[in-house]
Amino acid sequence: MRQTTLRDVAELAGVSPRTVSNVVNGYARVTDATREKVERAIAQLGYRPNVLARNLATGRSGQIVVVVPYLDTPYFAELLQGIIPAARKLGYNVLVDQTDGDRDHEGELIGRGSRRFLFDGMIFSPLGLSQEDLSVRDPDLPLVVLGERSSDGTFDHVGIDDVAASTDAVSHLFSIGRRRIAAIGDQPYPTGEAAQLRTQGYRAAHALFGRPVDESLIISTARFNRADGATAMAALLDRADPPDAVFCYSDLVASGAIHAIHQRGLRVPEDVAIIGYDDIEDGRYSSPTISTIQPDKKAIAQMAVDRLVKRIASPSPVPGVELRAEHRLIARESTLGVATSS
Repeated sequence: MRQTTLRDVAELAGVSPRTVSNVVNGYARVTDATREKVERAIAQLGYRPNVLARNLATGRSGQIVVVVPYLDTPYFAELLQGIIPAARKLGYNVLVDQTDGDRDHEGELIGRGSRRFLFDGMIFSPLGLSQEDLSVRDPDLPLVVLGERSSDGTFDHVGIDDVAASTDAVSHLFSIGRRRIAAIGDQPYPTGEAAQLRTQGYRAAHALFGRPVDESLIISTARFNRADGATAMAALLDRADPPDAVFCYSDLVASGAIHAIHQRGLRVPEDVAIIGYDDIEDGRYSSPTISTIQPDKKAIAQMAVDRLVKRIASPSPVPGVELRAEHRLIARESTLGVATSS
């Protein structure tokens, strides 16, 4: 059976072979309508780009790398499920590296000479590096940064509005009648930008509802994980005046907090309401199901891949852009106390 060619796709879509090439490789500006026609034709014909030929012609490896702090964090695993097929559709293989938040390793990956690792560009979620560290990198490395870091103008940044999302989460707790709301997950150090933005949202919700902030209810953690969530929640429950609700900076933190509450013979949400962040799959099947902030992970993945491919393809430096995906609040049993279909 004859292999489908780029020209076959062009004929079916009613465009030139060059336009198909532009869509496949992310070159040039193509209208949304034309891109959709080409992508439909690619899907209908099952066309796969000849990656080897393209790489020989361009001197590229055909590989991008996704660098995350922890692969055992469900949020990053779910994000990769969106990044990998999006990259594959454009003819790129995806390498994955885990840094464990090690500053030296993260610095090596984006430092001068990083291209010796044989990848064409990087989607990067830093943990060990500060905002200042990101500016000292290989200027020729095509880079898209995820998470709570702003662009210095030389790379693209994709994320959500963490302050607004966190404000929504805490406002939900106030709206269901909770008055003494704690926060678990603050990280008051240079690389803790994500946590600090969520703390800003926590404070903003208190201001919105005219409630004073009790600083002793803001609990710091080293990581956004179950163990730290359980430890912090146990400490809150040891108080003479424990909170009646908690905003957890991740669903894993929320899971640990719920475990600690159950260990004390208390109920969620009757005694303590809990809301998390990230909308990981585990939270939809826990008992109780976890109310959460849902980032549009599919959109984040697609934006990151699209921007990186455009940056790889550009023959000259492209100004960095700030891209924000949508978020929404999902209220489930851990705050509402009733079964939901979300």
